[in-house]
Amino acid sequence: MIKIKIPATSANIGSGFDSLGIALTMYNEVMLEESDEISIESLDNVKIPTNENNLVYWSAKKLYEECGKKIPGLKIKQVNNIPIARGLGSSSACIVAGLLGANRFLGSPLSKNEIINLASKIEGHPDNTTPAITGGLVTSAIEGEKVYSVTVPVAKNIRFAVMVPPFELKTDLARSVLPQSYSKDDVVYNLSRAALMTASLFSGNLENLRVAVSDKIHQPYRAKFIHGFENIFRLSYELGSYGTYISGAGPSIISIVDENSSESFRKCALSRFKDKNEGDWKLLMLESDSVGATISIE
Repeated sequence: MIKIKIPATSANIGSGFDSLGIALTMYNEVMLEESDEISIESLDNVKIPTNENNLVYWSAKKLYEECGKKIPGLKIKQVNNIPIARGLGSSSACIVAGLLGANRFLGSPLSKNEIINLASKIEGHPDNTTPAITGGLVTSAIEGEKVYSVTVPVAKNIRFAVMVPPFELKTDLARSVLPQSYSKDDVVYNLSRAALMTASLFSGNLENLRVAVSDKIHQPYRAKFIHGFENIFRLSYELGSYGTYISGAGPSIISIVDENSSESFRKCALSRFKDKNEGDWKLLMLESDSVGATISIE
């Protein structure tokens, strides 16, 4: 049996719609074993599909098919620490686990870059799947069906205050409200800030982040689905956030803070959540994962 550990990811980081993503220090674990049957189990009572619709199994089957093989079956055990449908890459973690496991069972016929391409094809965009594989802060672009990406480390003084609400937001719904076209001014606005975001997270220049997270492409349209959005954003900046944004399609919200103020931010935010009747939100203080998905033998 092999165990695959996959980090959570945060896509877009405000201005980098469908192009920026970062791996975070929260992990799903998936145990895989070849079998003549399909056996799927959740080890933490999180409800998951236990048939061929399970995304880990479906992705593994896809890789077998890409290699001209028929998958015999799999035994899958999942530990689901990444909250589902919260904009933290839970589906990407399942896709990556299935692909990496199947590739190992077949003798590693696909390179890392080929797995990155296949993961993006399955997910539809690379902003979550690529950092889940490589770790770090990743800028990605697609040309044809090939992903071109650069991975850089995040400055060590940066922490990510991940605020997770008690409700889900499906990606399909969050995408359905986006416009079909944008003005040139809005596109330039986002391009400049996405470039600023990458340079700032890499260099640790926190003062740039409030401008860098600003966005006119997706966040203004998705905010209406996030109960408490305005309160959370206002509160985070009052407590010293350098930049706050909707993680992926939402509904989780992330504030970027300095390591020296991270604990006080966490305590004060939890207290203020209760004052604002937002007490059901959870707050996780995470760092950037620099390794990405790993495989070990159980």
